[in-house]
Parts: sequence; C-alpha cells; structure tokens
Amino acid sequence: MRAFDDLYAANAKFAKEFGNSTLTGRAARGLAVVTCMDSRIDPLGLLGLKPGDAKILRNAGARVTDDVLRTLVLAVYLLGVDRVLVMPHTDCGMSKVTDSDVHALTGEQGVDTRSLEFHTVPDQDEALRHDLIRIRSTPFLPQNMPVTGAIYDVRTGLLTPAPRPDPSA
Repeated sequence: MRAFDDLYAANAKFAKEFGNSTLTGRAARGLAVVTCMDSRIDPLGLLGLKPGDAKILRNAGARVTDDVLRTLVLAVYLLGVDRVLVMPHTDCGMSKVTDSDVHALTGEQGVDTRSLEFHTVPDQDEALRHDLIRIRSTPFLPQNMPVTGAIYDVRTGLLTPAPRPDPSA
C-alpha cells in the first residue's frame, strides 16, 4: 500500500455523496474562526455550523501570525467575513514547549530551525489577549468588527469566553 491510498479511497467514497457543489466560498454566517491544528477540534461541529458557514484558519496554537492577519484581510474584504473568533484549546501541545525546546528537538535530528519562530504558548490567557489585541489594532481590518476569543475544552467540549476587554483601556 502506498502512503496515501487510504485517503484517495476515502475521498472516492466521499465524492459519491458530495452535496456542497453550490457553495460559493463566501462565509454564509460571516464568521472566521482562528483555531489550532489539533485534530481533536471540530470547529464546525462545536459551533453548530455547517460547510460554507465560516472560514476556518488553523495553525499550531491558534496564534494570530502575520499569515493569519493576511488571511483575515482577504476573508473580510473578499469572502464575507464580518466577525472573528480566536479559539485556542486546553491541553495544547504548544503550551507544553518553548521555541527553544523545539529548536533543540529538531537540532537533535540535524535540522536547524533557528530561523523559524514557532509562537509557542507559555501562558495561554496572555497569548489569547495578545492575539485579540493584534486583530483589533491592525489598520487593515475594520475597527468596529466584532472580535472575541474563547478557549475550547478538549475534555468537555465547552467553550469558555475570554474576558471582555476594558473599554476604557
């Protein structure tokens, strides 16, 4: 068996019942979700959404990187997004290591990753606050666009909303 045969077989089965050919690519519910790449997270299911409702942006740690900002700009101005949820999760591998740890691990394999920033998460609450501020303060997105954060609990399936920012701050 070749490395991807199982995936192509599953796709052939999926395509026989495929019913989303009329979706436009716009976010029908106007939502973008920034979440982690962790396979325990089903962003559409846990938010009561279906294909076509939202733009899902995934990376390690659900961090708002330059690429996430670039993608949000495209989502807002081209694809109907008018609100953003940043959704990291409990038991995240990115909260269990530092960038230095990752560089050391890859270095043991002879791979020099020092030119990469991994955006590890030593303090998840602080990282979420930082990322929400980053979206809210960028000059490239509408200043009045609703932006919030919530932490998804991989053990219970529940979201805990981030504290609201102080409007006087």
